[in-house]
Amino acid sequence: MRALFLVLCLGGFSVRLAADPLSQADRKTLLENLEKLRETVTGRVDARFRAAIAAYRGAMGDEKTVMEFYLKCEKKVNFEDKHRKSSEFIDWKKRQEEHLSDPTTRRALMHQLRWLVLTLQAASDKADLNKLAPEAQQIVDDLFGDVPTLTSQQEILGQNATSSVFARAYDIAGVKLEKWPFSPINLAQIYDTVLLPKCRASGDILALRAGWLKRLRQEGVFFENVHSKGKFNGKPLVPDVAQEKFLTETLPDLQWQMETDLFRCGDQRGAATRMIAHIEKHLVHRHVKEWSDELKVLLSPTQYVAPIVTSPGTVLPASANDLPKDPYSNP
Repeated sequence: MRALFLVLCLGGFSVRLAADPLSQADRKTLLENLEKLRETVTGRVDARFRAAIAAYRGAMGDEKTVMEFYLKCEKKVNFEDKHRKSSEFIDWKKRQEEHLSDPTTRRALMHQLRWLVLTLQAASDKADLNKLAPEAQQIVDDLFGDVPTLTSQQEILGQNATSSVFARAYDIAGVKLEKWPFSPINLAQIYDTVLLPKCRASGDILALRAGWLKRLRQEGVFFENVHSKGKFNGKPLVPDVAQEKFLTETLPDLQWQMETDLFRCGDQRGAATRMIAHIEKHLVHRHVKEWSDELKVLLSPTQYVAPIVTSPGTVLPASANDLPKDPYSNP
């Protein structure tokens, strides 16, 4: 009987809801209230980000300060928040002494913290990625200047910065940001979504190629100091084999991507000429068929796209001689 009563009540409630449409005035009022709530939520999120950023920047004065801040965050997240004893934290520090005293650990934490600050700036409701690009480039350049000494710090450098202990200590883990690279060594995503889009949009061929060439150099540095000195399936890589694969497969593929990017950005004559030469040079590459198919489509009359018009006085390069030299190409 009671179940029947509930069913009847719910049924009546549903009918009443269906028979009570919103008026235009109601919709307007509700939308205004919703927008105020959204602004409040955004404001609180941005305020939390600002507080975290201020703390992070205060910790980036030097490597000693970074390590002290790291230990404070570790203690909060993995001991205090879990109601573990202070003695357990002291024991943990003793076990980690060699790792914590390693200068490369401190450098890696510094790079991670800098990228986390930039990530929070990018996650702000009013973020302009074009304005953040120079800082992103500086962080990446500084990191790759350090890479030869950081081969043992892949775990820190490759970690999602928003899941780091720094982020968890300030309750900002799990930041959602579409297409943003969350690790400073994710070169492909950093260049594709942060550093090169402005060059593409402006039609600045020289800047676009310079950006690509910098990425190629950094990919080479990363390979030489990380991949070739790392392990595969638990076994050390054979340097000669790894190097040959990078030089004959990975690098030519990246060079092809660069030329197609330049072609689509307006350097059609120069890029097409270099793409033909690239195919001739790499006839046994596993992607050579896809390259030739792609170039055929690009050269088809129906696929022609007028070159991007740049600002007055800008001269688009027409050949490889007018562009920065590719450090990986043969003379």
